[in-house]
Amino acid sequence: MASLSNGDEEQVLVEHKSNARVLTLNRPKQLNALSFYMVSRLLEVLSEDEQNSDIKLVVAKGNGRAFCAGGDVAAVVRGANKGDWRFGAKYFHTEFQLNYLMATYSKPQVSILNGIVMGGGAGASVHGRFRVVTENTVFAMPETALGLFPDVGSSYFLSRLRGFFGEYVGLTGARLDGAEMLACGLATHFVPSSKLSLLEEALCKVETSDINTLSGIIDKYSEQPSLKEDSVYHRMDLINKCFSRKSMEEILSSLEAEAMGKADHWISATIQTLKKASPTSLKIFLRLIRQGRLLGIGPCLVCDYRIVCHILKGHYSKDFFEGCRAILIDKDKNPKWEPSKLELLSDSDVDRYFSKLDDEEWKDLELPKRFNNLPTDAISKL
Repeated sequence: MASLSNGDEEQVLVEHKSNARVLTLNRPKQLNALSFYMVSRLLEVLSEDEQNSDIKLVVAKGNGRAFCAGGDVAAVVRGANKGDWRFGAKYFHTEFQLNYLMATYSKPQVSILNGIVMGGGAGASVHGRFRVVTENTVFAMPETALGLFPDVGSSYFLSRLRGFFGEYVGLTGARLDGAEMLACGLATHFVPSSKLSLLEEALCKVETSDINTLSGIIDKYSEQPSLKEDSVYHRMDLINKCFSRKSMEEILSSLEAEAMGKADHWISATIQTLKKASPTSLKIFLRLIRQGRLLGIGPCLVCDYRIVCHILKGHYSKDFFEGCRAILIDKDKNPKWEPSKLELLSDSDVDRYFSKLDDEEWKDLELPKRFNNLPTDAISKL
């Protein structure tokens, strides 16, 4: 477990309510950004609870206006800037172990996403069996604007969305509301926020881990929301046409061709978003999600770990540090990427991020074998 400091133990509230384990992310001022202590504590509790027959399900939620706005990358960057890239590697190693455990957990997890869900927050929720959204939910994977890439196994769950919607969401960092999350499959249920306390109360009384029983209970509080008239989900045909292209250069060219002669704000805004993002991050994630379609959750996370360690070492690119400077520290929102253009980044340049690190003390992400008594939906992810 991560070493404790004053107040750390309050960052995750751990409760046993009847037959449920209720986990509350509790850093509301930081929008519940996941600290190293938090991912360590969650991993510890879930590992122990899997052996506890009194616990039938897990309920995960956030305190305040966010479920979780992502990982605490500022702490990772501070360490790396001091020459300690291994702290960041340890952080991501623990986080990805947590993602893997959640994805393959033998008991159902109900994630209540009433507010902001971004980056690492998606990793701590979307891998679970039930994802409950509300009218307050805002989802995004904004990493390419930060010089990072959508990690936490997102190449697994985004690649399994309809069509090429996952490419669009991961490359652009587009924000989705609860209705859009339900429509694309990121969420399983939409429950009005006013009914969440009743839902939680009902879930905690359940004396079974049976998926159908739990789904029926959540259904009682669920509604079918309507997509907004300007929802990006109505543009699925165009997204499939453009984001199915083989390379980032072709995706951009396809969007620019669509913009010719049209006054379409969404297309022009999408083009500008991609042009502002780190070229390295874009090419890494496009490669990652394309291969993620063919991989289980474990291999996806192993790839994530290799890539993030290369990024933390900063030998090939320092875009992550520059992105954090521009977005989180100086907040000038004007990062200077290097390489600065997609065309300056070859396929072999991208290949390097997927290789093992040439470092005697570094090891690949090691994940436990998980075959015994798992539900079918967990087995299907392996």
